[in-house]
Amino acid sequence: MKLKHLILGRVSVAMTVILTLWAVCFYMAIMDEINDEADDALESYSEVIMLRWLAGEELPDRSNGSNNQYYLQQVPPEYAQRVPAIRYEDKEVYIAEIQETEPARVLITTFRKDDGTYWRLEVSTPTFEKDDLRRAITGWLVFLYLLLLVMIIAITVLSYQRNMKPLYVLLNWLDSYQVGKKNQPLVNPTSVSEFATLNHAAIRFSERSEHLFEQQKFFIGNASHEMQTPLAVCQNRLEMLMEDETLTESQLGELIKIYRTLEGLTRLNKSLLLLCKIDNGQFLDEQPLVLNQLFVRYAEELQDIYKHKSVKLSIEGDADFEVVMNSSLATILATNLIKNAYVHNKENGSIRIFHT
Repeated sequence: MKLKHLILGRVSVAMTVILTLWAVCFYMAIMDEINDEADDALESYSEVIMLRWLAGEELPDRSNGSNNQYYLQQVPPEYAQRVPAIRYEDKEVYIAEIQETEPARVLITTFRKDDGTYWRLEVSTPTFEKDDLRRAITGWLVFLYLLLLVMIIAITVLSYQRNMKPLYVLLNWLDSYQVGKKNQPLVNPTSVSEFATLNHAAIRFSERSEHLFEQQKFFIGNASHEMQTPLAVCQNRLEMLMEDETLTESQLGELIKIYRTLEGLTRLNKSLLLLCKIDNGQFLDEQPLVLNQLFVRYAEELQDIYKHKSVKLSIEGDADFEVVMNSSLATILATNLIKNAYVHNKENGSIRIFHT
């Protein structure tokens, strides 16, 4: 997963959680504020009714044109002792003037009159549909979420692409960098300290890698060159020992095994020297060559050497296969390919060289 997609996914999840919690808290705050205002109005209205009732004054009409209503009834002492003195409820109240049921906030209180009787007063005032409010808040929340999400994603993508550009420049440079080759210098100006530190670290790492590579090439070249003379001396001495007529057959067999092992080590040493010369640029002189002519010449020479395997060699094609390369490397290429074809071939096998 790309870093950009990971950031956008986490931002989306975080926005969903934050806006959901905000919507719940916002709804509860609105409900609390509305209920508080309605409760204050109900308390004032209920006090007026109770004071007039206790003073023996005329009570206001049950409906004063504002859809506020009250109900007053006598209750037994047991009821008054059982229920809270004041409580608030949300109910559906029937309004006679419009002959409909509307949601209302209701205050229910119980009080005692001077004659010892208990009365229950229920005062109600119309309120709004809370389900409608919940749906409205949900709709606006979804709209707000989508708007904020689109804006945040757009800002995040633009900011990410602009601020992370030095990182991608560095990654492209590292991807194209090859130790021991001629590489382009890292040009990656940035004002971000972390990216600047990363650039310096990458440059220091490349310098250390180049230094170690040069040391390795130098060591391999020197070691291979120094081993060349001792190997040649060992081969000559073994050849002299094998010519000794006093050797037994078993001793001669062991010397032959040692000589073959030494030959393998000599070939490996020559390969290392060849690689060092290639890495050091000692085969820079190039010239046009006809590669198929080289294959024909060395194939005929090697055919006599491996005549005992009875390998059939066929060369087909008339067109010249011209290349531009170093003549020494071309010779090594041709001889190695044909020699491997003979060595790894089977008895009475065949080798077919075809060029167009």
